[in-house]
Amino acid sequence: MKKRLTWIFAAVLVVFTISCGNQGENESISSDVINNPITANGESNLDELPVLEFLDTTHDFGNVIQGEKVTYAFRFTNAGKSDLIIAKVSASCGCTATEYPRHAIKPGEKGVISITFDSEGRLGFQNKTADVLANTQPNLTTLRVKAKVITPESMR
Repeated sequence: MKKRLTWIFAAVLVVFTISCGNQGENESISSDVINNPITANGESNLDELPVLEFLDTTHDFGNVIQGEKVTYAFRFTNAGKSDLIIAKVSASCGCTATEYPRHAIKPGEKGVISITFDSEGRLGFQNKTADVLANTQPNLTTLRVKAKVITPESMR
């Protein structure tokens, strides 16, 4: 019985050591880059904030054959004076997936937010959005993709 407890303890120790060893792999963002310029007394300093500047916020895919997946890369620049952090990009529908940078973007740096629309099970005009939540003012920017989903038979 004593040997069995020793082996169980050793196994738990190994699992604990392995699982705790992965904590340093994720890149963390320093809290120094978080800046809230709105104060309780109403004064604000927006000059030092990051600015999320997109080339365009809407893309029209045109006609898309039903079942096709299409992707568009929205290009942006941090036109502000401090690091830009994109906290989350939320799609309006399960048929829309997003990819975005998970690291701080320095002033002047460029980046891409990709939106993929899956037309499977859809038909007709589609208008999907993705809300970008960032440490900007305002903190929410909406990106939009549009398409007209057609069947292959309608192309004949």
